[in-house]
Amino acid sequence: MKEFYICDCARHENKIITSNFIVAGKQIKPKKTGEPYLALTLGDRSGQLEAKMWDNVEEVLNAFEQDDFLKVKGLVNKYKNRFQLTIHKLRKLGETEIEFSDYLPKTARNIDELWQALAAFVASFQNPYLRSLVEAFMSDPEIAAAYRNAPAAKTMHHAYIGGLLDHVVSLFRSCDLVCRNYSQINRDLLLTGAFLHDIGKIHELAYNRSFSYTTRGQLLGHMIIELEMLQAKLALVPGFPPELKTLLEHLIISHHGKYEFGSPKLPMFPEAVLLHYMDDLDSKMEAMRAQFEREADLESPWTSYNASLGRPLLNSAKFLTPKADSAPEDSSSAEDNEAEPESTIESSEETPILPGFKS
Repeated sequence: MKEFYICDCARHENKIITSNFIVAGKQIKPKKTGEPYLALTLGDRSGQLEAKMWDNVEEVLNAFEQDDFLKVKGLVNKYKNRFQLTIHKLRKLGETEIEFSDYLPKTARNIDELWQALAAFVASFQNPYLRSLVEAFMSDPEIAAAYRNAPAAKTMHHAYIGGLLDHVVSLFRSCDLVCRNYSQINRDLLLTGAFLHDIGKIHELAYNRSFSYTTRGQLLGHMIIELEMLQAKLALVPGFPPELKTLLEHLIISHHGKYEFGSPKLPMFPEAVLLHYMDDLDSKMEAMRAQFEREADLESPWTSYNASLGRPLLNSAKFLTPKADSAPEDSSSAEDNEAEPESTIESSEETPILPGFKS
């Protein structure tokens, strides 16, 4: 197991660390001299970290690719209040050195409890056809195992192991509450739509080494995959009403809500409209929570730009927390973080030779 995780950066600021990471992004860029340097995005289960390698780059340029695992030695520092790593040495890890659980983020919630909560909601369905349909999915060992482990997205929201289940249970709870305020809503139909709306992610996304799209996912997308999965399970529920089947298909293909977001149809009945907005709300709330968690060490209540929401975010809890009097901050600014370092930080103590590296 790793001893240093990205979430530990605050405790290791201006210190040299050695740890293992997955390469989430790799770019080769030119220095002012025209020589190459490496700009990497490194990841582990606690988050991601930008990293630069300035020296001896030619030796490692072709030694690894994105989604490979590296052992890295470097200096943890800050630029514009964000941690980054200046890499001194790196090497590609062998397969026997990789502990995959160190790299993929996982829900902090109990998977078994989430699955039981989902089953309890389904057991409360009044419509026997919808209850039998969802139970057919949940009793399929292959689907159940994937549903319990899949992320809900590659990066945008609930992008962690167990994220799909976490997202759907949250949706069930929210939809169940909202149904009580709108008597015209068919609760069983809405919750079935919530169960099915992202189930195709179990085939659209790959999540063994890192989160990425499968070939089938790239070519078809999760909605088409979901329609195929629905058709297969409907064959196991005798007498399933064709009108109900059509409504479920519409819930699936309209849940993104807009053409530009990938829905071939706009939501056209109350449960479809509600599913879209509740799904969108849950996704946005999780995207905010995750960014606040990633940037918890920042002094400012404002986050960096959130690409999925198209804006920086204000952490209202941090904003309302009384602050102790402190000395004025140093107003000096750092140079561009992609500029070459002019000097190397030296330590009065000799850096020990670390396991896996030669002196």
